[in-house]
Amino acid sequence: MEQMLGAFQSDLSSISSEIRTLQEQSGAMNIRLRNRQAVRGKLGELVDGLVVPSALVTAILEAPVTEPRFLEQLQELDAKAAAVREQEARGTAACADVRGVLDRLRVKAVTKIREFILQKIYSFRKPMTNYQIPQTALLKYRFFYQFLLGNERATAKEMRDEYVETLSKIYVSYYRSYLGRLMKVQYEEVAEKDDLMGVEDTAKKGFFSKPSLRSRNTIFTLGTRGSVISPTELEAPILVPHTAQRGDQRYPFEALFRSQHYALLDNSCREYLFICEFFVVSGPAAHDLFHAVMGRTLTMTLKHLESYLADCYDAIAVFLCIHIVLRFRNIAAKRDVPALDRYWEQVLALLWPRFELILEMNVQSVRSTDPQRLGGLDTRPHYITRRYAEFSSALVSINQTIPNERTMQLLGQLQVEVENFVLRVAAEFSSRKEQLVFLINNYDMMLGVLMERAADDSKEVESFQQLLNARTQEFIEELLSPPFGGLVAFVKEAESLIERGQAERLRGEEARVTQLIRGFGSSWKSSVESLSQDVMRSFTNFRNGTSIIQGALTQLIQLYHRFHRVLSQPQLRALPARAELINIHHLMVELKKHKPNF
Repeated sequence: MEQMLGAFQSDLSSISSEIRTLQEQSGAMNIRLRNRQAVRGKLGELVDGLVVPSALVTAILEAPVTEPRFLEQLQELDAKAAAVREQEARGTAACADVRGVLDRLRVKAVTKIREFILQKIYSFRKPMTNYQIPQTALLKYRFFYQFLLGNERATAKEMRDEYVETLSKIYVSYYRSYLGRLMKVQYEEVAEKDDLMGVEDTAKKGFFSKPSLRSRNTIFTLGTRGSVISPTELEAPILVPHTAQRGDQRYPFEALFRSQHYALLDNSCREYLFICEFFVVSGPAAHDLFHAVMGRTLTMTLKHLESYLADCYDAIAVFLCIHIVLRFRNIAAKRDVPALDRYWEQVLALLWPRFELILEMNVQSVRSTDPQRLGGLDTRPHYITRRYAEFSSALVSINQTIPNERTMQLLGQLQVEVENFVLRVAAEFSSRKEQLVFLINNYDMMLGVLMERAADDSKEVESFQQLLNARTQEFIEELLSPPFGGLVAFVKEAESLIERGQAERLRGEEARVTQLIRGFGSSWKSSVESLSQDVMRSFTNFRNGTSIIQGALTQLIQLYHRFHRVLSQPQLRALPARAELINIHHLMVELKKHKPNF
């Protein structure tokens, strides 16, 4: 039994040892399995990345570049080429097995892409009727350029350089042709260096006569020209010169400028956004590439504008062009195209000095105008002030849309000279009354024209309103002086005596007062009638004449009311002639009959 038990004990210990061995072998096998699975996963990824499937080879070698499968397999080829480069960097020997195949596929793909893109670029050279180059058609193939950039930089640079060279020539050619044709539909009659505000009317070609042409571009009048900066016309389709020529249409310079620059804005925005997306550039790089394409065109446009402005004397056209540029600059900013910012600055740097020069020439012409050389005197509004009114209201109404302080300063200088001119002409009249009629007619006309276009609170409107009110008041006093001068003088003297406490001195004026009462009673009706007719003859604006008559009659009633108050003083209360005084209410009723009706 003891031997049996010992044998069992020995067998059990050996079994325990075997179990431990099996456990160790099982753990080792598990580790080897996990290692092999990990290696298989890594090797699977590596092999999948390196193996070139037959579908890729077939597509790259045989499929046209415009087919979707070529683009799909090109993306696959790009990914495999990137994977092989990465593995080669890690020293993976297997890369050598596929490098030759991938290189041959890459060369084939690059060759096909190069030929395709060059063909597309050369197709842009065909004549376009709408002055728009369809480069955006290339955007759906933008991965082609990205593939070249990653796999064949020399070819990518060649494509980019060819695009820049071709498009640069096309744009210059198109815009040179378009500009030449566009200028042929400009008005034949344009402002010349002698067409200034202060030039005598006899030397002019009929500033305000009816136009002899079918359309006439006026020099100082805005008319419908301001519509070119309205939202609807600003972004309207560009003018087509041959269509305009067939219809015998003519346009002012600002309309041609708008059409030319809208075409430039539209193409530049399209070009800039295309460059950023297709050539994968942004910031300064995009800016440089854009100017490589558009630079020659922009330079040519600037030279053409500079050449035209050198002989341009149409201030309204130049000012409208300034406002067109300001609006186009805002549109470019909204479209997120900063590449044109410098160009807009250069255009404004040409336009502003020219505008200021023309305005200064007009200021100087008004300043140097000799009233004695302007022919016969006339109290009606002068043609120079009418020119100023039309011109100033035109600039003010345009400036209100995008206010500019330097414009207001220039207009302020012109206004000062015109005011001085009006005073110089007025001084040529012999009587003060005629001087005042002339001044009122001119101020009223200028105010009327300005109020049609400018805001009521503009500086010009306020200034001329003050001048008109002051001269109107002076004219009313001048108007009342002949028939009622004695009454005015007595009332002023009497009120002064009463104010100083010397009312007793009125007792010596009884005879004078009696004469004034009887004189007024017998002649006031005829005097008022004569006064009304005189006013209506003197003033060209019926509304203004009516206003002056009302002012004169109101002042007459106030004068007679003051006369009544003087006569109610104790010193004159017992005067027998007081019974002959006209009742103030009766006078008001009678004077209302002389109030003109519209």
